Amino acid sequence: MTTHARGTREEWLAARLDLLDAEKEHTRRGDELAKRRRELPWVAVEKDYVFQTEDGDASLADLFRGRSQLLVYHFMFGPDYSAGCPACSAIADGFNGLENHLAAHDVMLWAVSRAPVEKLAAYRRRMGWTFPWASSSDSEFNFDFRTTLSQDEERSGAVEYNFRTSPVWSPPDDAREPFDAWAAESGTDWATYTRERPGMSAFALEDGVVYHTYSAYSRGLDGLWGMYQWLDRAPRGRNESRGPGDPLNWFRRHDEYELA
Repeated sequence: MTTHARGTREEWLAARLDLLDAEKEHTRRGDELAKRRRELPWVAVEKDYVFQTEDGDASLADLFRGRSQLLVYHFMFGPDYSAGCPACSAIADGFNGLENHLAAHDVMLWAVSRAPVEKLAAYRRRMGWTFPWASSSDSEFNFDFRTTLSQDEERSGAVEYNFRTSPVWSPPDDAREPFDAWAAESGTDWATYTRERPGMSAFALEDGVVYHTYSAYSRGLDGLWGMYQWLDRAPRGRNESRGPGDPLNWFRRHDEYELA
């Protein structure tokens, strides 16, 4: 039995109108933040990165595919994984199918991971996704854009992520189950699993020069997580409590749910 407040339609409407004012302010603030993202200075990318795609090797400029803007989702799928990260897979469900809409706005969208391109292609087929996916396994792209930790960083206990240096986090013993399960579901152990980190980066191509314009990590990706945007409007929100004996009931890959 829920203990949530009940009320009349009139009480609901009064509260909803008050919330609407806050939502409008949130939207205006979001517009301001989007403008500030666009106003960040562009930084020329001086290193030559080589990616493996299903169509052969490609440079960072090649990934633009004739557009002037490029968005990259740094998908957690390391060389030692057997499947993509469940969380990144949920995020990818949200942006899959947007490629044509973005292309119509002069934007190319790619996922990039360190796993071999053959693994990425097979997993993409399993998930039924259509966005292009490149492997950065032969370049320092993931390390330079801070979405892969080196083993030396891991051993040192400190890592630069989300523009700050922080301790390498490991779940406490009494809360390891769901995190170890995520790693196991990706075919690896926790330490190997977390050497990969999620993120997104934006680039511009102008006069033959590629510029890095923006990156976001950690909860900076929440706005790209389509599932969360819907759950935040559901009566019980994200409902992320994990039930006994079901460490992955938070969310799973979309082909792993057992729904009645």
